[in-house]
Amino acid sequence: MGRRYFGTDGVRGIVGEELTPQLVERLGRAATLWADAGAVLIGRDTRGTGPELERAFASGVASAGGHAVLAGVLPSPAVALLALDLGAVVSASHNPPEYNGIKFFAKDGSKLADADEEEIEALLEAAPRQPERGQIDNLEVAVESYRDHILDRFGTDLTGLRIGVDCANGAYSSIAPKAFEDLGAEVVAIGVLPDGRNINVGCGATDLRTLRRLVVEQGLDLGVAFDGDGDRMLAVDADGEALDGDQIVAVLALDLGVDMVAVTTMTNLGFHQLMDERGIRVVTTDVGDRYVLEALKREGGVLGGEESGHIVYLDGHVTGDGLAAALLLCGALHGRPLAEAAAVMHRYPQSKENVRVARRELSNGLRHEVDRVNGELVGRGRVMVRPSGTEPVVRVLAEAETEEDAAALCASITALVQQELG
Repeated sequence: MGRRYFGTDGVRGIVGEELTPQLVERLGRAATLWADAGAVLIGRDTRGTGPELERAFASGVASAGGHAVLAGVLPSPAVALLALDLGAVVSASHNPPEYNGIKFFAKDGSKLADADEEEIEALLEAAPRQPERGQIDNLEVAVESYRDHILDRFGTDLTGLRIGVDCANGAYSSIAPKAFEDLGAEVVAIGVLPDGRNINVGCGATDLRTLRRLVVEQGLDLGVAFDGDGDRMLAVDADGEALDGDQIVAVLALDLGVDMVAVTTMTNLGFHQLMDERGIRVVTTDVGDRYVLEALKREGGVLGGEESGHIVYLDGHVTGDGLAAALLLCGALHGRPLAEAAAVMHRYPQSKENVRVARRELSNGLRHEVDRVNGELVGRGRVMVRPSGTEPVVRVLAEAETEEDAAALCASITALVQQELG
């Protein structure tokens, strides 16, 4: 049975259109029944629609006889760490403010498998069950418990480091700047004034332009940027040059001395070349941090990530965590400039397009052309076409030895996507 509502990372949509309080309440009830959950920890990001959807989800939990524990604004990785019988986050992660959604964590902090999500969808029409036993309470200490764990496990002495911290006007706004300051860093923070409508708008991991200017103009050593719910992190060096998740995982892999990493099909060819040179085994998964997590657990690894900034380190954690990744990156510098640490990986130029389409299912003609082009590019580049799991777009990626070749490849495939999928 396919999934109707769940995408790559939970249920997500524009509030009032694909996503309504009624659907969210049904999700709360269905998930509670599915997990036979006594207690569900619920966090949210800073979107203006969050409180209403939080209440709807909690009502659904209570209608199934469960105990909804509201943690308020809390990063997704914190919910994973602190999950009770189940964890849920009211968030649309990196998406614009008009979106919202629900993502789930099992009691061990892992994300749900496709089959689990199908089973929850099958319960969406279930009637309330033992609602008289349902409870809704607030948890006041979640932020402190999370911050203490991250600092204890991933923090190092950052005295003398001057760092820009962009919190995307999201869930890290009141957490991340202070965490770096507690470790001795000098912090210049932006994106820390959420108003319900500005999450991920012109800031954060989805738009590094403001952070890049800040780092250069104020002569900072580096900058880090999170997305709205805190499960992504990207970085900027002292010259304002951006580092993506592939480069960050490469730096961490060498510093942490791992013998295996898990990455996705989007990962740069240069990363694979570096890992091969250093004798580090690479496991490649479908796009999505939960697939990276599944691969790490299956293979006994601890480090993985995505080009988009999901960085996973499981020694002391249960999922990807933007703040933990940022602290690990700072600790991996050992006095070096970030640009020097990142230079170990040659990054093949990439060109990307998000193509809005009438239908997301790839046609046979499109698949055949992509296979043909990749057959000609072996070792010199590649093209990749995949439907988004969260938006009505098809994502096109082209990678080549020069920026010009990458752009030409991307334009050619993008035109074909538009022709085939409308």
